[in-house]
Amino acid sequence: MSFGLEEKLYELLPSVYRIRDVEQSGPLKELLSVIAEQVALLEEDLAQLYDDQFIETCAQWVVPYIGDLIGARGLHALTTTTFSRRAQVANTLAYRRRKGTAAVLEQLARDATGWDARAVEFFQLLATTQYMNHLRPANHYAPDLREWELLERLNTPFDKIAHTAEVRRIAVGRGKYNIRNIGIFLWRLHSYSLTESPAFKIDNRRFLFSPLGNNIPLYTFPETEDKITHLAEPINVPMPISRRVLDKYLNTYYGEHKSLFVRIDGKEIPKDKISICNLSDTSGGKWAHMPKKNCSIDPVLGRIVLPKSSPNAKLTVSFHYGFSADMGGGEYGRSNTFAEDSQSVEQVPSDHTEIQDALDQVKAGGIVEIEDSGRYEKIFSIEIAAGKHIELRAADKQRPCLVLQNELKISGEDDSRLTLNGLLISGGTLLVSDKLRELTLRHCTLVPGLKLSTDGTPQQPDVPILVVESANTKVVIEHSIVGGLRIVDEAQTRITDSIVDAVTETGVAYASPDNESAGGKLYVENCTFIGKVHTVLMELASNTIFLSDLKKDDSWKAPVLAERRQIGCVRFSYLPWSSQVPRRYRCQPEKEHQATRVRPQFTSLRYGDEGYCQLSLRCASEIRQGADDEAEMGAFHDLYQPQRETNLRVCLDEYLRFGLEAGIFYVT
Repeated sequence: MSFGLEEKLYELLPSVYRIRDVEQSGPLKELLSVIAEQVALLEEDLAQLYDDQFIETCAQWVVPYIGDLIGARGLHALTTTTFSRRAQVANTLAYRRRKGTAAVLEQLARDATGWDARAVEFFQLLATTQYMNHLRPANHYAPDLREWELLERLNTPFDKIAHTAEVRRIAVGRGKYNIRNIGIFLWRLHSYSLTESPAFKIDNRRFLFSPLGNNIPLYTFPETEDKITHLAEPINVPMPISRRVLDKYLNTYYGEHKSLFVRIDGKEIPKDKISICNLSDTSGGKWAHMPKKNCSIDPVLGRIVLPKSSPNAKLTVSFHYGFSADMGGGEYGRSNTFAEDSQSVEQVPSDHTEIQDALDQVKAGGIVEIEDSGRYEKIFSIEIAAGKHIELRAADKQRPCLVLQNELKISGEDDSRLTLNGLLISGGTLLVSDKLRELTLRHCTLVPGLKLSTDGTPQQPDVPILVVESANTKVVIEHSIVGGLRIVDEAQTRITDSIVDAVTETGVAYASPDNESAGGKLYVENCTFIGKVHTVLMELASNTIFLSDLKKDDSWKAPVLAERRQIGCVRFSYLPWSSQVPRRYRCQPEKEHQATRVRPQFTSLRYGDEGYCQLSLRCASEIRQGADDEAEMGAFHDLYQPQRETNLRVCLDEYLRFGLEAGIFYVT
């Protein structure tokens, strides 16, 4: 409702009616406020009608109608915020003007899938004898072994070395280099930034980019291409940065608002003081090539070494890492998940230098917001008064790291609630006791195994990350990555679009605090579980992968076990054949002899890897397209990857030149 419109309508009334209205406590003014609210809605609708005439500003539901006007071929309507058909419709006329060119095919792939892409004309890379009437000086039959970059890009989308012909079909991904072949390379992973984060300190000279102290490959921050005619280059796609590339193109990759940036004691380390080298481990726990003068960076391992002249330096780093989706917290938009700001807000570090001090101020309800991507260690307990709600959150587009020295005790009085949003938590277990009514985790990572060693191995794989001992507590986990859960049987848990990782398939992902008995009632949707599950009641499991197994002489009766099987349903999910759960509907495997073939395969199952819990391309189609809407099962269901690929194949038929054939290849 517009306050100005209400007053304007009220002023149009004769004074005698306004005087009488005031005498009768204002019923006429209340009526006009209702009318003004409807007029405001009508004005907004009229303004939107004008915006709906343009593809750039129209509402999402109008996009397919504008597409019909220009004859854009219909695609899968994906109900996700990560992809929109708007770009494909907006660029349709530009596609048709340059129909059949590699630049258009590349842009088409980017618009139809939402992934970064590169188109390669493989017939340009065929090793052929020269025809004297049509010389091609750039087409060398054999590569120059002195050109390091040619060899660095070998067998990548940027390969420029000539190859012999392959006669196998490219459409099924078997062959590449032939006269009629076009390759569309896609990057499923995205580059996520971490800005001004304290580097993990090993000693006075050695540091790691990762705030968790594990090796991590640094990724390119993709530069946007300005023209549709431009073919993607390495700087335009999210790919790992190699040592030689960073050394050669340091000016391109290093700097503020670029792929990586390092400050020492608040001051930028200049490019001429940086060396790129291999800092791999050597005998005795040392690193190779320790510098004497310059600062050394290893982008493959994510390591930094300072010269001897920099004792007790404070190092902050800005870099990019690879991951599949907006999950587990990060520098992406989360403001729509925040609690109402009408509550008191205590900010860290503006108002308080330590999180614990801010938490002590909001025991009677409020918000504690961490404003940066810093590292915080002094956190001991969270206490909430009766009927109050506390939200501990990272500010929008920030990812702070909370390092617990011991378990974090969470306690509350009757009807109290706690929300954690956008946090990376490691080092200890969250212990919920007393009468907390609800614990919500949104876009959080509770590191599986509590801590990571330098090579990424979980240090305490058998220790749960969350223990709920209070009865009648409701645990809600959304878009998060968590370790093993221990929930008492009188509590209940709801998990959506998340990963629950007990580190190994035989570990305990969900059970009661004694690791054996049944945990509380469980509702899961679009999740990936790594480890065994034991629950009192599985109310619903939908589009979920349960990657579980039993040890030899295991005391558990089944890898996935529900005590009450007369109630509940498991639908469109994968779980071991021997699982004891409520009735199954369209689950995998359907028959026992199919168990080996349809077993899910992943790019990686180690937290910290860029392909963590991403389904492998070798995974059975029953898993990759086995959800209720033919998307993939598991935590990345809402990426709709099979539908994106289908959209691209449909578009390629329209824009390929006659006689050419295209193949789709996933780089990540």
